[in-house]
Amino acid sequence: MKELATLNKYFANYKWKILAGICFVICANLLNVINPLITGKAVDLIADNLKKVSNSNELFVSIRDTIDRQVFILFLKYLGVALLAGTFTFLMRQTIIVVSRLIEYDMKNAIYDHYQQLDLAFYRRNNTGDLMNRITEDVSRVRMYAGPAIMYSVNLFFTITFAVGSMLLINPQLTMWVLIPLPILSFIIYYVNELVAKASTEIQAKLSDLTTDAQETYSGIRVVQAYTREQEMINHFTKEAELYKQKQLNLAKVDSIYFPAMTFLVGCSIVIVIYMGGMQVGMGKLTAGNLATFIMYTNMLMWPVSSLGFTASMIQRAIASQRRINEFLNQKPAIAETVASEQIIKGEIEFKQVSFTYPDTGIKALRNISFRVMPGQRIAVIGRTGSGKTTMADLLMRMYDVDSGTITIDGTDIRDFKLGSLRRQIGFVPQDVFLFSETITENIGFGLEQADKETSKRYAAYAVIDNEIESFPNGYETMVGERGVTLSGGQKQRISIARALIKQPNILLLDDCLSAVDTSTEKQIEHNLDVVLHGKTAIIITHRIFSLLRFDNIIVLDQGEIAEQGTHDELLRKGGLYAEIYNKQQVETQQRAETTSGQQGILLSDEG
Repeated sequence: MKELATLNKYFANYKWKILAGICFVICANLLNVINPLITGKAVDLIADNLKKVSNSNELFVSIRDTIDRQVFILFLKYLGVALLAGTFTFLMRQTIIVVSRLIEYDMKNAIYDHYQQLDLAFYRRNNTGDLMNRITEDVSRVRMYAGPAIMYSVNLFFTITFAVGSMLLINPQLTMWVLIPLPILSFIIYYVNELVAKASTEIQAKLSDLTTDAQETYSGIRVVQAYTREQEMINHFTKEAELYKQKQLNLAKVDSIYFPAMTFLVGCSIVIVIYMGGMQVGMGKLTAGNLATFIMYTNMLMWPVSSLGFTASMIQRAIASQRRINEFLNQKPAIAETVASEQIIKGEIEFKQVSFTYPDTGIKALRNISFRVMPGQRIAVIGRTGSGKTTMADLLMRMYDVDSGTITIDGTDIRDFKLGSLRRQIGFVPQDVFLFSETITENIGFGLEQADKETSKRYAAYAVIDNEIESFPNGYETMVGERGVTLSGGQKQRISIARALIKQPNILLLDDCLSAVDTSTEKQIEHNLDVVLHGKTAIIITHRIFSLLRFDNIIVLDQGEIAEQGTHDELLRKGGLYAEIYNKQQVETQQRAETTSGQQGILLSDEG
């Protein structure tokens, strides 16, 4: 139960509602134990009066009228008690079950909030399906403990306490006979709980695998269909689903033995009551009403005792699920804040002997990187694929912390900035563009508290996407679909650029954000960026060379190290890696131009 101790803080938040629910349980059970006594009294009343009946019709009528009148009064009492007990049972469910829903709501919010605090390395280690399963299925199982399991447990305790207490007051000897099956019951519960706990953990883990498989298939459906791997994916999912089904069936088999065993043992108690009680009635040690009361009390115990298995199963499943939830809740973000103060960024950036190795793969991405960018300056970071360009962007945004060296902004180590403040003041366009399933306006204004259509439109124009958005049937209110699936790669990139620009940050960080844009549009964006970046510090990461943008410094990375740096003209004169990339790009541009010219010539010839 130590895993479920995490829930204590939630129980404390709703302690008065829970206490009220427990009071309702007590009241309902107190009233429930009264009705068997009323029934027993009615049986004794009838039995005692029937003994007085003789052959005299007058006496029979008189006794019958007395019985009718007194039994009717007992009936009204029985009905009143039953109504009151039902009312308290309703109130019990309304408080305890509602509290469980509130705890479920709080837990999901807490887990969701915690997920957002965790660092990028955590998300590289864990898949989305598992994250989703823990916040949905696992929390739902924990809710069953926080509500029904606790309600049944409390109800079970007071039902047994009041019923057995009443039975002891009537006849202690017969009560002992009723309780004979309980040791066997305890052993079965202990044994089965171990099986249920193990099976529940395995089932939840397999469900996470299923969720992950489904999520990855849906997200990558275009690749699946393009490679005609639908049947293979179906076969794989069917195999995993079959394993999940077998684990569920194994648990169901345990339950199928468990619950009948509970019912059988309770049934044995009833048989014992009837046999031993009947013998005592015959010997005059027990009245017929007392026997009727005992039978009703034993029947009253049937559901609570039978529910022991159901409740224990819920608790074991909740423990298994809470253990999985705690695994993630106990994860501490590697990117921790050391200060709470916010600083206004002016834009001076300096890397000092920065080295970094990815923690999960061991790949050394950067080695002793040093450079400085003054406020308002514009630099380009160029290099081949895998040279460490994106790693520099992640480190500047503090998605990771450096292994050695320091990164400073305005002379302050970025680790001394409040994390939220640092990221709010940097406009970042990542290499892997992500759009939310919202309208285009909401995606462009994502970094602001609120963005109106006119403001979004102005910055969309800077990103050369305004005309295309206006051509959509719903314009800026167009829903972009999951991950922007309804848009082309170039459209997603330009909307992402507009999203960064609308923040009007003092530092703009663009990571290969024009790779899916055609040459003509790229030149328009370069021209607009030259205007909008005036006075702002900008780091543009790319594998291509922008001809229309003026850079104060160009850093060329190769295998995680700075191979060379300088202005465009200086690097061309050196004839190094930058010159090689530039010359290759010029040849490719010329070949594209010749191909386009040739195609136009063929079209003109065909028209002639």
